[in-house]
Amino acid sequence: MSRRARARLRTAPLTAAAVAAALLLAAGCGGRPTTHHKPGTGHEQATGTVGTLLAARDESGHRLRELPAADAPAVRAEARPDTEGGWNVHLTVERFRFTPESTGGAALAGRGHARVLADGRETTRAYGPWFHLPPGARTLTVRLHADDHTVWAVSGRPVQATLSLTSGPSPTSTPSPTPPTGPTPTRIPTRIPTRTPAPPPTPAGRTLDIRVTGTTVTPAPSRVEVRKGERITLRVTSDRADTVHVHGYDREAVLAPGAPATLDLTADRTGLFEVETHESGLVLTQLVVR
Repeated sequence: MSRRARARLRTAPLTAAAVAAALLLAAGCGGRPTTHHKPGTGHEQATGTVGTLLAARDESGHRLRELPAADAPAVRAEARPDTEGGWNVHLTVERFRFTPESTGGAALAGRGHARVLADGRETTRAYGPWFHLPPGARTLTVRLHADDHTVWAVSGRPVQATLSLTSGPSPTSTPSPTPPTGPTPTRIPTRIPTRTPAPPPTPAGRTLDIRVTGTTVTPAPSRVEVRKGERITLRVTSDRADTVHVHGYDREAVLAPGAPATLDLTADRTGLFEVETHESGLVLTQLVVR
């Protein structure tokens, strides 16, 4: 065998390995959209490409993401007065499901969360069909957002529902934009799993331990049943600086990296209250006070 032939035999395995490596790299590009954006990129630079990102923004600065009317989600809202002057609000959605586990990720069709505006001012987010609105508001607007926080829109208008809050029969909203006519779509269950009710609390109350690592919340976000008047202690440990906030009670605590932060409250209002982080926008849990 000639010297040139022997050289070909020695380099053949290396050439095959290089080709295989190139194929693996190619397979890793251009795949389906990720559910979380890469570090250093903004929410609106996530890899989801559904719809058309418009230059227009809502009053809170979120850009609108346009969809054809036939593909766009729809939302209706009904408010029921509670015994303390506030409102328990129920949302009915179509072509949409709430995805608290992927908030901050790519904009994927039919997924996301709602933002709640009381008298035109954003007050909280909704990650499920029920939430509580404290007393005092006269109008309520519920607007649907994608996971990357852009606003789902049709014909340049946000997908939302608006209603006036009165002391009479339970007000019901009219969706905006008006959803297209046609067969009623199959509804997707939107209820966040409920934890098994804990045993009756001791006089000292109950402590909920929550850990945040990157975008992972442990235990996974769920609803916690709480009795009215019960004392709750939230102990949150995060791997980065942030602020934990309990909506509805307007209680918050500063999170320092690696150091547990403690937040105490007495559940003296009925309804559904979200606990989330400000900077990362993660839902940590939902307190259902009955």
